[in-house]
Amino acid sequence: MALPETDLLKLNVTDLLPLLRRGDLSAEDVLRAYLGRIERHNPRLRSVLEVNPAALEEARRLDALPGDQRGPLHGLPVLVKDNIDTVAPLHTTAGSALLSGHQPAQDAPLVARLRAAGAVVIGKANLTEWANFMTLGMPNGYSSQGGQTVNPWRAGADTGGSSSGSGVSVAARLAPVAIGTETSGSILSPSHQNGVIGLKPTLGLLPRTGIVPISHSQDTAGPMGRSAADLAALMQVLQGSDGRDPATEDAPSLDFSALPDGALRGARIGIIREQYWQFLMPGELERLEAVLDTLRDAGAEVVDPAPLASVSALEGWHSEVLVYEFKHDLNAYLAGVQHGPHSLAEVIEAGDADPARLQKYGQTLLFAAQGTRGDLSERGYKAAREHDLRCSRDEGLDLLFSDGDGSLRLDAVLFPKYLGAAVGAKAGYPSVSVPVGLVDGLPLGVQLCGPAWSDVRLLALAADLHQRLGGFVPAPDSGDA
Repeated sequence: MALPETDLLKLNVTDLLPLLRRGDLSAEDVLRAYLGRIERHNPRLRSVLEVNPAALEEARRLDALPGDQRGPLHGLPVLVKDNIDTVAPLHTTAGSALLSGHQPAQDAPLVARLRAAGAVVIGKANLTEWANFMTLGMPNGYSSQGGQTVNPWRAGADTGGSSSGSGVSVAARLAPVAIGTETSGSILSPSHQNGVIGLKPTLGLLPRTGIVPISHSQDTAGPMGRSAADLAALMQVLQGSDGRDPATEDAPSLDFSALPDGALRGARIGIIREQYWQFLMPGELERLEAVLDTLRDAGAEVVDPAPLASVSALEGWHSEVLVYEFKHDLNAYLAGVQHGPHSLAEVIEAGDADPARLQKYGQTLLFAAQGTRGDLSERGYKAAREHDLRCSRDEGLDLLFSDGDGSLRLDAVLFPKYLGAAVGAKAGYPSVSVPVGLVDGLPLGVQLCGPAWSDVRLLALAADLHQRLGGFVPAPDSGDA
């Protein structure tokens, strides 16, 4: 069947997939609808760095497949953040003009799994350069390769980072779903700022091979979309071990195939108020208190407040572990680059030689990382990593989630906006950002964080809350709302 573009673009992933697999919609027609959106809106939004010139050919090949050969993501356009490896004709730049000629020899395992499931990589998403680990004060969404990404809700509003292009593109319907990456808030922040759902999975559930790194202790990829069910459809395909990523060795196989309805009934949700709610504006406070009423009306047991004993030790963005691991991990990635820098030292040298183009906002964090040994042998590194794990897990979230004596036995904790991103990131535990409405015309979200491997449960809780609050609201085309 043929659908008008306006109707087609309203379909969530879970609506699109049955139609595509049955052949009621063609992969080519769906792809052309989104390519048209990109052509019309990306010159203003700058959220897509590169469109895949082979995408239409791939869509036609998929349309020719018989029904019994069509994969679970058959014909679905997916936008991939540009720090995730994709083979030619696409590039992988991490937002840096220094990598504008970099075409990896292999897809990252995540991308290979998307393609094997029948998805079409529609293009690469802009991001905060080097995943926002270049300098202090870098505007979210800026890269020397793609310029400044623009929030589709209001020009000049924060896009969130570093997966800025992924969040903006889903909100503006330039893609039905996108893949982002997170080290500490880089999926949760742009999801909140743009009004989309984003999942930062448990560390190790998805492989990181072929992703330009910051920190092997915290890095993970994750999906961003319109609904929790859309994210679950992708997670069912993306999860699984990879022999080149030791963090995935012991990961369980989770069943994302069907999120249970009414997950909030009986769920124990802890509200983390200390250190976080004081930063909220009056309109945000009013909206979030209404969200807590929605949780109670849904049958959830709201524990308010839930004490996070170690919050003071984790206050702010303590980046010691990231500074140490960045040089070690980035040098390992850049060693395999043919067209571009081969080490962090070369990145810094090139930036110093052409500062107007390559370091518009400086490279403070690059200098800090270069000052480490790069072999993770320093006593300071080991102490920082032990501190992060102790405060985020043993003296923090585990006291809320565990079945031990004195534990609150919570299913999840709730933070306003994405303000608890660092806590879940340092622990390696899953978090999901859920849109909860608009305040002064801009999206507001909450972060749900759960224990390790509770990703399915978290998405089910997010789905129930999101549906009760009205579901996905696309950003206005004009961007001046």
